[in-house]
Amino acid sequence: MKPIGVFDSGVGGLTVFREIARELPHQPLVYFGDSARVPYGTKSPETVIRYSLQAAAHLLDRGIGMLVVACNTATAAALPALQAQLSIPVIGVVEPGARAAVKVTRGHVGVIATEGTVRSQAYTRAIHALNPDIEVIESSAPLFVPLAEEGWANTHVAREVAEVYLSPLLDAGIDTLVLGCTHYPILRGTIEKVAGEKIAIVDSAETTAHSVRESLDGDTPNDGEPEHHFIVTDATERFRRIAGEFLECEIQNLELVSL
Repeated sequence: MKPIGVFDSGVGGLTVFREIARELPHQPLVYFGDSARVPYGTKSPETVIRYSLQAAAHLLDRGIGMLVVACNTATAAALPALQAQLSIPVIGVVEPGARAAVKVTRGHVGVIATEGTVRSQAYTRAIHALNPDIEVIESSAPLFVPLAEEGWANTHVAREVAEVYLSPLLDAGIDTLVLGCTHYPILRGTIEKVAGEKIAIVDSAETTAHSVRESLDGDTPNDGEPEHHFIVTDATERFRRIAGEFLECEIQNLELVSL
């Protein structure tokens, strides 16, 4: 069974990695974090496409059988190019999140994401393709990425930043909030406290893992302990620390590469 490649700009895609590992406990995974070039959210679409194709080529050399683009910015900018150039299945995070939002909303969806994802209006298009009557408000929350990367998810600083970012969406009357960046589920506890119990939270990591499982249609290992591999382009010890805390296990098979 070929491993599934999970690609992100940094540690945020670990939220997707964790959910896929839960859904498919016997499936080997290869995680690629482009930590030398994080964040992607402030970069041009052309740059994000180039970075994504380079990461995908490296993972193909590792023998993956499926690529999961665990980055909303890369999904919004590069998914069509990846799907056109790769001969293996490629799954992004935007469409699964949009489907989940349409299922739970009462008509007013808020999306928080990076500047690049908001600029692309990828979630608005995906949601309106399913139901054009739903009101969608997208807003950027760029500071959530460094807060997640630095391990500050549950601090008073994160809460104050969340209050600033979410206030306009809450004032607009949203009933559903999409965490439109895979870093943001790391701050989910803080976000939920600020949003309140009446707001449904859509976690793109969870919805993407469901899509991966469905796309495999039972074609997965059903026994044995999988061997996962982690690849980064910079800051190996920092990644090891953050990933170890988030995944609640010691990170083995961590490799530094240059693209």
